[in-house]
Amino acid sequence: MDYKIGDIVEFKKQHPCGSKTWEITRVGVDFKFKCQDCLHVITVERQKALKMIKKKLESTED
Repeated sequence: MDYKIGDIVEFKKQHPCGSKTWEITRVGVDFKFKCQDCLHVITVERQKALKMIKKKLESTED
């Protein structure tokens, strides 16, 4: 699946704050995600990030 900056995705496991929804803020060798509830930011290597994502909820259209 193709991911872009600004897409909202759902993770398989929830964050300690209770949210499963994250916004993608960087795509490349690493993915950077921002939690939609507590605004916590994480950076994850690409292979691990693709396994963490359950589905894309919203996408940004150009």
